[in-house]
Amino acid sequence: MTSGGESPQVRLLVDGRDVAPLERATSTRARSKGLLGRDAVTGAFWLDPCRHVHTMRMRFAIDVALVDRDRRVLHVQTMPPGRFSAVRLRCRSVIEAEAGAFEQWGLVAGSSVASSDD
Repeated sequence: MTSGGESPQVRLLVDGRDVAPLERATSTRARSKGLLGRDAVTGAFWLDPCRHVHTMRMRFAIDVALVDRDRRVLHVQTMPPGRFSAVRLRCRSVIEAEAGAFEQWGLVAGSSVASSDD
């Protein structure tokens, strides 16, 4: 716990490196809403379970990573509003971030991802 009584912020790890704050969407409602209605996302947004996403009614472009059960990135793409992501049979979860974030973080197909509270 932090001194203010708040729990420490969960972080996204890429190949063992701490790269960004992480928000998780694990309930059906949170996964359905995703990033809709937002003007931006700070850090990463991890939908689990999830096999693919769309950017219909989104206000900004996002980077999308399709992740397998071993938390290995299968595919990475940047999606403008109004698109559907690729589909990969082994995909079990999806990580989203603002367009350009993955390049800064070094997140590519083959990367290993985790959260700091795993």
